[in-house]
Amino acid sequence: MSHPRLLFIVGPTASGKTEIALREAERNGASILSCDSLCVFKGMDIGTAKPTPGEQKRVPHYGIDLAEPRDPFSVSKYIEYRDQVLAKHREEKRPIIVAGGSGFYLKSFFAPVIDEIEVPEKVNLHVQGIHQSGGLEGMIEALIDLHEGNREFPGLDLQNPRRVEKALVRCLASGKKYGELLSAFKSQPEPLADWDKEVWLIERDREDLQERNRQRVHQMLRAGLIDEVRRLRAEGFEQNPSASGSIGYREVLEYLDNPGSEEDLAENIYIHTNQLMRKQRTWFRRQIPVTRTLKLT
Repeated sequence: MSHPRLLFIVGPTASGKTEIALREAERNGASILSCDSLCVFKGMDIGTAKPTPGEQKRVPHYGIDLAEPRDPFSVSKYIEYRDQVLAKHREEKRPIIVAGGSGFYLKSFFAPVIDEIEVPEKVNLHVQGIHQSGGLEGMIEALIDLHEGNREFPGLDLQNPRRVEKALVRCLASGKKYGELLSAFKSQPEPLADWDKEVWLIERDREDLQERNRQRVHQMLRAGLIDEVRRLRAEGFEQNPSASGSIGYREVLEYLDNPGSEEDLAENIYIHTNQLMRKQRTWFRRQIPVTRTLKLT
């Protein structure tokens, strides 16, 4: 019995994923599943370059507008939603295309990214207290104490506070050593192994990508990005740093707090997006199995 095909159209910001995905979906009668950690939030439309109502009318879209922007939305929630969508399409024998490229979300199609450890709230609060009082060094020392003085944690970035905090939380919640948790995590089966995954990576010359980025930023500002952020702030989206701290939104928040010129605002968004694009280009090559490269001009 052949496995159903799952096509991924991925690439850096401003590379043209939406246009390619729409074209392929219309050609094959497929739906589109968004793989974007910001498009899941309602009302975050302009700054995420979310598919427009017209584009969503052309092709059925999934993975969009799933949560209020003030509420956290985890990768585990996305995986649960994604699996339901894929199961429905498989049962109905309808093709579906995955488009986007938020790293953690995309990687979850190819490798385990979460574990099944239940973390009591008191453990979270305890570790947050260590973080607030002792910073990164305090959390590292707490992790070392749990491991009887052992300072070796293979694969753990000790310069990354979020990673160290997550490791400490899981060790305390499970009562296990970091190495034991890592081994158990790596032994999880490949997700969606019964799908034939095909990955198309969109690439453009650096200068072309940067120019598209510049045009994209100015188009967002013309479309009302500043007013969108004002509305989101009034609705409380700063309660969720994953939303309010994302590129485009955090720069506008700074602009609203310390007004300057829109030209400077556009340049800040442009620079930070360029930095993200450089990281994305490296990440796609290293983290997911690319089947085909589409070199666009």
